[in-house]
Amino acid sequence: MSRYNSIVRNWDVIIVGAGIIGLSLAIELRKQSLRVLIVERGEPGREASHAAAGMLADDDFEESSPLKHLATASARMYPEFVHELQDESRINCDLRSQGTLRPASNPDQRNEIAELVPALAESNFSFNCIMERSVDPRALTAAALKAAKHREVDISSGSEVVEVMLSVGQTIGVRTNKTTYRAPIVVSCAGAWSGQFGPVRIPTRPVKGQMLCLVDGPQLRHVIRSNDIYIVPRTDGRIVVGSTAEEAGFDKRTDPDVIQRMRQAAIDLIPALEKARILEAWAGLRPGTPDGLPILGATSTPGYFVATGHFRDGILLAPITAQLMTQLIMGKSLDYNISAFSPARFLD
Repeated sequence: MSRYNSIVRNWDVIIVGAGIIGLSLAIELRKQSLRVLIVERGEPGREASHAAAGMLADDDFEESSPLKHLATASARMYPEFVHELQDESRINCDLRSQGTLRPASNPDQRNEIAELVPALAESNFSFNCIMERSVDPRALTAAALKAAKHREVDISSGSEVVEVMLSVGQTIGVRTNKTTYRAPIVVSCAGAWSGQFGPVRIPTRPVKGQMLCLVDGPQLRHVIRSNDIYIVPRTDGRIVVGSTAEEAGFDKRTDPDVIQRMRQAAIDLIPALEKARILEAWAGLRPGTPDGLPILGATSTPGYFVATGHFRDGILLAPITAQLMTQLIMGKSLDYNISAFSPARFLD
């Protein structure tokens, strides 16, 4: 597919990848009046963004982590980020602010939490409540896609980028398995596939995560997490349970035994889930990196930028990634230091 095959057209920026990172960046760049094309190998928003649970867990990062300040800033941006997407798309992203319950060591809290969450009355765990939000990633990505189109971002789906084209060492566009597209700036937002093209080494790898969705279970308001499992309710009654972390290459098949073990782990945490049934099971491929940090910034090739490797945190970090990468591409001062995430750290 591409309606551009028969005409010659240029853009200011080409983004490779139509997940939540690529879509959010495209919207921010359009606010700066840049002409943007997204090139997506499959269907927009159907890879890691589609498979995510949607926990906006900025509290997971230690204070010493270089990601802590970005995660905190991005979490604070979320209400306005979602409001804008919903306003432009008319799609409800199901941003929820009821908080997260995590197992605690204090047994005295058991009765207090049971009163707050009746579904936990039979649980053997005590819980602490942490004020974190969650969002429905599928609705969020659909809203971002519709908002991008509303802002006249061009999208070519079903075109796999096989090469970043150069002229005298400068980026001039991309070549796909079907055609070529030209722009002086290319940004790789291709997630686990980011290492399969480009003039510089981008060491992302797929990390498989299997998940399931339960229905006809108890009404839950809070995200509930343990060391083994997380349970994320949606406003419409669906309950998402996740997730594994498997080094399985690009294999997205689910394993029935794994899915059943995850269901049982959820029941062990919340016995009231015993009567819930599995609506859906799936697997996604998170983009992992050698040091567990995203890859953000300019590369050694003029005009070629990277925003990938967010692993479990692509949904959380989408707003701040879009803001910082837009500032970088526009040559503006950055609100935060992203040197710890530079592609240059992987130079041989």
